[in-house]
Amino acid sequence: MAHGHELNAHGLGSHELDDTGGVLPLAHHGARVLPSDLGAPPIVAVWRTRALVVGAVFLVISAIFLFNHEGQQHFLRALLLSWFMMFSLCGGGLCVLMLQYVSGGKWGLMLRRPLEAMTRTLPLLVVGLIPILLFGKGMYLWLRYPTGNAVSQALSNHLLTPGEAHALDWKRVMLSPLSVVLQFVVVFAFIGVWSYLLNTWSLQRDADPAAGTQASFEYWRIRCENLSGIGILIYTILLTVVAIDLIMSLDITWYSTMWGLQFLVGQGYLVLALGIHTIIRLARVQPIASALRVTEQHDLGKFLFGFVMLNIYLSFAQFLIIWSANLPDEIGFYLHRIRGGWWAVCSLDFIFHWVIPFTLLLSRSFKRTRSRMLALTAFMIFARAFDLFWLIEPNFPESMEHFGRAGITMLAYLTVPVGVMGIWLWYYLTNLSQRPLIVLNDPHTAEILEPEHGH
Repeated sequence: MAHGHELNAHGLGSHELDDTGGVLPLAHHGARVLPSDLGAPPIVAVWRTRALVVGAVFLVISAIFLFNHEGQQHFLRALLLSWFMMFSLCGGGLCVLMLQYVSGGKWGLMLRRPLEAMTRTLPLLVVGLIPILLFGKGMYLWLRYPTGNAVSQALSNHLLTPGEAHALDWKRVMLSPLSVVLQFVVVFAFIGVWSYLLNTWSLQRDADPAAGTQASFEYWRIRCENLSGIGILIYTILLTVVAIDLIMSLDITWYSTMWGLQFLVGQGYLVLALGIHTIIRLARVQPIASALRVTEQHDLGKFLFGFVMLNIYLSFAQFLIIWSANLPDEIGFYLHRIRGGWWAVCSLDFIFHWVIPFTLLLSRSFKRTRSRMLALTAFMIFARAFDLFWLIEPNFPESMEHFGRAGITMLAYLTVPVGVMGIWLWYYLTNLSQRPLIVLNDPHTAEILEPEHGH
């Protein structure tokens, strides 16, 4: 049940909104008061257990695919998809957190603790990357042929095309095993340092002896804003590097200048979906029940709608530029994704990733109804995974020729992500339960506790 106080259309006074958008009269009309216990409610422990069990079960099921070569390849590709989902939530959570500090406003106050919890899942990224780099020769030519001599020999044996050999030689400064490892050391170090500082300062901010004063507000605002401003720029560059290293290089001959920005917006799409889903689920009980007003939920829905729009704009702009230019070195990326049965997957990706969320989030009442937003945000998490599947799998010859030719081992794209994300959710919820869910030393905290007024 939502605990927002809001005037109805006829100005009859404050009401509670239920999950279907109906109204219930309130017993009081004043500002709400936060409970004394701001920690995670017991239900979070139940969610953690369920996530861990589901993750473990699906990872055990996924082990079946390791008993033959084709299954192993699909297991690794599905692991790559899963890793990028984790990276999008961890690194993307950090980026949205920094964006909130830079832009200010009430929209990020409710999301701050979930975003902080996302950033603290970095250890899973480090662990998850190891098998991809150790066993990824079937996915990456730069792992299979790391030196100039290896490329020359493979070209003479007709294992590489001249275009692939040229691309490997030209891109070796960036795409070689040692170079990629060093790049990820920098990426992980940045995420670790910036996450540590912002998470530490967040706790120190609430514990500030001068908490609640304008001087305290300004001190912490400036401190976090200064770190976040340069952090967003650095993260955007590093994200582009990661997207090139692990996704674009699946096809060593392809390139796009919009690639990094497209992934940046996709991360915001995913992070907001999970963050909003988390907050709405927590709003069923205290302390979020007293803090999440319909106004803030509506604002978060509008922000999510903006990312849906920007996501499809960038994706379509890249498609339009490449398709209209019709250059052989570029157009193959889309030809592989619309031929051989992939047109159906492409169409579903368009419907899942943009048409459904765009259409639903146009509705004001939809954004203000908790049960509907819960369903949509959960669906958007799936849609983002589906889009990554469409980006990854058509790069490989057996799937490129026809979508159905890859066989039953394609089911690894279902079991592995569910297993890995189950473990990630367990770790995320563990981090979330370790801190108070409400930020206290922030000028917007008092605002979200005020009665709402009709718009």
